[in-house]
Amino acid sequence: MNLNNPDIVKRAGRATGLARWSMRIAIASVAIAAIGLTLARYDVIAKMAGFSALLGGALVALVALLIGLWALFAGRGAVWPARTKAWTAVAISLVYVGFLASRPLVAGDGPAIHDLTTDLATPPQFEVLPLRADNLVGVDTVENWQRIHGQAYPDLGPVTIAKPVAAVTADAVRLAEAAGWDVAKADPARGHVEATASVSYIRFKDDVVLRIVPTPDGKGSRVDMRSVSRVGVGDLGVNARRIREFLAALAAA
Repeated sequence: MNLNNPDIVKRAGRATGLARWSMRIAIASVAIAAIGLTLARYDVIAKMAGFSALLGGALVALVALLIGLWALFAGRGAVWPARTKAWTAVAISLVYVGFLASRPLVAGDGPAIHDLTTDLATPPQFEVLPLRADNLVGVDTVENWQRIHGQAYPDLGPVTIAKPVAAVTADAVRLAEAAGWDVAKADPARGHVEATASVSYIRFKDDVVLRIVPTPDGKGSRVDMRSVSRVGVGDLGVNARRIREFLAALAAA
């Protein structure tokens, strides 16, 4: 750096100050998210409060990103040791903001519904786990839910397995436990299973119910499944993916 050029010295000093602030703010954004998500994971605060901390941290990260870019612009043409801090803050912020921005892309074009099933006419019913009181939030009526669900997930349907009901139920319980779900009820005689799955680091709870009945010829079993998020309106496609993957594994068991 040319110490005889006051303008360059001034710009280097400004850039250094901005770089330090961008790094501090980037670290703070990660801390906000980590603390909020961890408190929600262990139910110290509500799940949605933890998710809000994740979103709030992203806004802070965006500020860090802008300040980091400002620092790099301000320090152009000068040599200043804090340049690495500015680039690090920009990288941290880009990863954070980019991760959140990519979530809708991962979910695809799934609608804002959180109750998914293989049988829209007579979905499996929970007997032990309570269905959320506001289960129609976002759709208002059962008819709207059926219409939106049918258009978005036409592939979701029951599977037929060439095993008796009790055997399929036992397989379902084994797979649920292997997936880390908390099995709330298992009735092999009736072919009824209820369990709770935890999603992501924050451990959002989704409740699952399976209905397993004999096929008309009595030689196999028909399996219907339902997966419902306890909080939120949309589920980013999680419930549909769970149903597809679980039924595929059950059919292959």
